[in-house]
Amino acid sequence: MDVQALWLTLRLAGSTTAILLVIAVPLAWWIASGRGVGRALVQALVALPLVLPPTVLGFYLLVAMGPLTAPGRLLMRVFGHPLAFSFTGLLVGSVLYSLPFAVQPLVAGFGAVEQGYVEAAAGLGAGPWRVFRTVVLPMARASLLTSAVLAFTHTVGEFGVVLMLGGNIPGATRTLSISLYDLVQDGNYAAANRTALLLVGISLAALLVIYLVPGFRKMDGRQVDVVR
Repeated sequence: MDVQALWLTLRLAGSTTAILLVIAVPLAWWIASGRGVGRALVQALVALPLVLPPTVLGFYLLVAMGPLTAPGRLLMRVFGHPLAFSFTGLLVGSVLYSLPFAVQPLVAGFGAVEQGYVEAAAGLGAGPWRVFRTVVLPMARASLLTSAVLAFTHTVGEFGVVLMLGGNIPGATRTLSISLYDLVQDGNYAAANRTALLLVGISLAALLVIYLVPGFRKMDGRQVDVVR
């Protein structure tokens, strides 16, 4: 078992999930709170990684982070090194590639919140932030958990973007999916099977959280305290 690859994969997935939740929650709330061409365009751009081949996204990110482009040179000045073929570069790519898996469950969850509760909270004098914190988030917390789990598991299983953007550097950019590919290429099917089973186990355990943790099941609106 490639312990370095396991640790790198978990570190990448955890960091990506944390960053995505910070980005996805306000973005999904903005998308769900209205209609219009602007929101539709943003939602289409967010969902683009779902239909793009991972290698396409990885290629453009590789070019953008390289020293031959203005953004790449700016990033080099900020970080002191090219982001391509580094953990930071993998993190940027993972955030972009897993963004729709974090945003879409939240858009659905926020869109399902009954406006009557939002209006009641506002009528009781709660400001927009308090309404969002005490009404919308508690009623959509099942979607919040789903967003986090999907972002995490999707990052764990990344291959195309990771390979294009990070290469295969042990201890720096080699994740479990890359390690599995190397083992198969070397004909080491026993070790490849162990790595594959580990990936299956991580994904299954994460998904079971959604279905087995009762505290994150969808709440009835009557349980939400709007005036606390």
